[in-house]
Amino acid sequence: MASVSFESVSKRFDAVEAVRELTLAAADGEFLVLVGPSGSGKTTALRMLAGLESVSEGEIRIGERVVNRVAPRARDIAMVFQDYALYPQMTVYDNLAFALRRRKTPKERIDEQVRRAAAALELDELLERKPGQLSGGQQQRVALGRALVRDPQVFLMDEPLSNLDAKLRVQTRGEIKRLQKEIGTTTVYVTHDQVEAMTMGDRIAVMNHGRLEQVGTPAELYDEPANVFVAGFVGSPGMSFVPAAALGLDLGVPGETIVGVRPEHARTWAEGDSLLGPLDGQAQYVEALGRETFIGVRHDDETRLVLCVEGRSAVQPGDSVTYGLVREGLRFFDPDSGHARRRVRSRPC
Repeated sequence: MASVSFESVSKRFDAVEAVRELTLAAADGEFLVLVGPSGSGKTTALRMLAGLESVSEGEIRIGERVVNRVAPRARDIAMVFQDYALYPQMTVYDNLAFALRRRKTPKERIDEQVRRAAAALELDELLERKPGQLSGGQQQRVALGRALVRDPQVFLMDEPLSNLDAKLRVQTRGEIKRLQKEIGTTTVYVTHDQVEAMTMGDRIAVMNHGRLEQVGTPAELYDEPANVFVAGFVGSPGMSFVPAAALGLDLGVPGETIVGVRPEHARTWAEGDSLLGPLDGQAQYVEALGRETFIGVRHDDETRLVLCVEGRSAVQPGDSVTYGLVREGLRFFDPDSGHARRRVRSRPC
């Protein structure tokens, strides 16, 4: 096992700067997630770490070793891709054993490592099958097992769950997290799905347009976003943004300040609630999810928020809605730079 670090790393493709001066580290045994929209530079950063892309500037280290000019095979990493890349003509057992055989690992050791990985991933009964006889979830577990048996210093995972259906994604991300904790191998994981990032990462690095916007624990990113981009990207639904002047409330901030409101901090009004308000709006949509209901509300022609209501709600699209805001949950951002002006801790719904 080993730590991983990017030190002022940049990557250019002709005139396009895909990654800009990235400085970021994953501690030994840490599960670090790189998250961001398409084109944010997260996959390019991972590919540079893997040795599949060259570094334009800066240094990448695995442990104490600078690996900029080290061949991928010599970096002691194992990578899991979204397309699985299994050998269709081989059995599950042979897919798992392939890399070990290329290393000329003793036969007894190969069998031990393959069966250990198969047991951890519940593949014991599938070892004699071929990939075409497996479900998508089973194929993904084989791909994970193939990385696991190599016992690398670092696992690299590039959108490994994107081809799975929603139920399998939830199940498999739990398996990946459990395995990573058990074996303690440093893992760098790339995804565009912020829910996946929040549920899996020890820490999360949010990227946008090639730059690192913020790195921190899931709670730090949710409660203390550094800027408007992170605040809007992290959370489902994301934070709503409203000019302070549009609310007509005494918030103690200049009117041009942007107010960030998470759904759990905007609630339907009830007398006696210690909320800022009342405010009036019109329901645009209603999403009933069982445990909670999200209501999209138009405050005025240009101001919209999302309310979180516990359980079910009788509100229908088009209804008038009276609501209030939880003062301690509000976030404030500079309208020009988008940077946070004041940080107030909040808690999920």
